[in-house]
Amino acid sequence: MTTTRDLVYTGFMSLDGVFDSPGASSEGHRNGGWVLQAEFVPEAFSLKDEELAETSALLFGRRSYEAFSAFWPGSAEHEPYRDIPKYVVSTTLGEDALVDGWGPTTILRSLDEVAALKREAGGAIFVHGSTELARSLADAGLIDRYNLLVFPVLIGPGKSAFGSAEHGTQRLHLRESATYPNGVTKLCYDVAPAGAEVAA
Repeated sequence: MTTTRDLVYTGFMSLDGVFDSPGASSEGHRNGGWVLQAEFVPEAFSLKDEELAETSALLFGRRSYEAFSAFWPGSAEHEPYRDIPKYVVSTTLGEDALVDGWGPTTILRSLDEVAALKREAGGAIFVHGSTELARSLADAGLIDRYNLLVFPVLIGPGKSAFGSAEHGTQRLHLRESATYPNGVTKLCYDVAPAGAEVAA
């Protein structure tokens, strides 16, 4: 049996399933900034430190790469991510648009190249933001795990990171969960392999 690298989608999610604009309304959603409106409880974000220790590579869609690369390289908070290898899935991004001094970065032109990356030796690959890419990865059966911090807020229609293609029931297995005093819930799920989607 061939061993592949885990591809993990990690994100902040509202209770109504929206991943859109957690940091600010300037990110696009009229109710953006909902993560910052929650009471700050440090342990509610401990998942991020746990993920960093496991991360061997980062995978972005084009728009998220452009947004993160404009801020993360100069952010002391995100300095630990600087030298981690990065991959951008895009058919339009040019090599000249890659940011210098933010670790080795490779452009992948297709989901087939993402699948090939998963077959290479190495540890877990994490996807931050990149909801459109996440949906495509889910539809292609390439996501192995969801790491979610669910916030107790309803923000209305917005971007989802879950697959949009028609398919049968897809089962998830709870790996870890926790609830914090500010109402945030950590939910980490492994995606069941193909063929185990529907219970007998």
